[in-house]
Amino acid sequence: MRGSCKRGGFAGGKGIGPVAWRSNLRCGVKHPTPHIFEMTPDSLAAWCSAEGIGGGRAFVAKQILEWVYTKGEVDPERMTNLSKLDRDRLAAKMTFLSGSVVRHMKASDGVQKLLVEWDEPAGAIESSGDISLPMAGGREQGKGTGLQTECVMIPADDRRTACISSQVGCPVGCRFCASGIGGLDGNLSVGRIVEQVWRLGRLEGVGRITNVVFMGMGEPLSNFANVTGAIRILSSLWATGISARKITISTVGLPQAITRLAEQFELPVTLALSLHAPNDEIRRQLIPWAEYTTIKDLLSACQKWFEKTGREITLEYTLLHNVNDRPKHAKELAVIAKTLRANINLIRYNEVDGMPFERPRDANVLEFQKVLRDEGVNVHIRASRGRDIKAACGQLRHETAKAAGGR
Repeated sequence: MRGSCKRGGFAGGKGIGPVAWRSNLRCGVKHPTPHIFEMTPDSLAAWCSAEGIGGGRAFVAKQILEWVYTKGEVDPERMTNLSKLDRDRLAAKMTFLSGSVVRHMKASDGVQKLLVEWDEPAGAIESSGDISLPMAGGREQGKGTGLQTECVMIPADDRRTACISSQVGCPVGCRFCASGIGGLDGNLSVGRIVEQVWRLGRLEGVGRITNVVFMGMGEPLSNFANVTGAIRILSSLWATGISARKITISTVGLPQAITRLAEQFELPVTLALSLHAPNDEIRRQLIPWAEYTTIKDLLSACQKWFEKTGREITLEYTLLHNVNDRPKHAKELAVIAKTLRANINLIRYNEVDGMPFERPRDANVLEFQKVLRDEGVNVHIRASRGRDIKAACGQLRHETAKAAGGR
């Protein structure tokens, strides 16, 4: 099939199995454009008409999208209600799968993780808000050793959550996170963002993806147009039909970018602020971009978001042993949380080789939570999932690159 690599069995919409990693995995395929996963019914109908597919019949576009999203089929040859000529034209002129799976790992708790390599250059880097910030690692776009991103399927009761990436690498460079090691290679397109969700939904035993969180690699609001475009598709009934209220955008936080989201995006997504510190001093030690704003300004932008959407903010707080996990830090955090309508997710740090941070002690995590609850704050400890397969953001990509002698 044109537009995919025949590696590890993802043809025909079937669930993939484990894929052994090896070096020099670039497919070298130059995909045709456009990408099926960035098409809407209207844009696909217009494209089909221009390409002479379907004889000008508008319902052909609907049939194609039903094959992809309802039946999970991405091989035009198997779209049997299309003519042979139309199937051939689709295969030659439309990209269905833009990347290839480098590794597929399954954890003992049911979490599954894919490492996907995109074999063409990543998209242009978009400015985040009204100011231009330096990128972590100082590398130019496209100068990396491989355009790889991660996505994770997390099962819990009746939920199937897709944790997806928005960029190749990350421009923020949080000191404790593996995603920003080596900097940013570029943005993922609308199609490549949606494709991650489709891939995870086709894994064996998953069924329908019910929730999406932009908590993989990248800073989503630095890729604003593509992230919001992908959410519009993911929430559409003709596509995956995931409620916008079950889609979370996690951002390290720039006031201009949050304000832009509140003013320019119409869907009621959940906003999560990656706070990770109770004061500006510690936050600037952990997050380079925190040099360009303050917690006070971030809270003001989040308040505007709440006033426009009525949606509660989630404050994400990664606990690092002896860095930000003391009772005094919890008391500072409580003051922050009570300034706006917010809940707090406490995240126990997953260690990354080569980084000088430790996972918090269980007793300290529980004490931290108790201090917050005693202050009347709605707080939860996020369950650590997929630790035996390096499921935390950027870890698998980092380990794979190290094994190959790369960055």
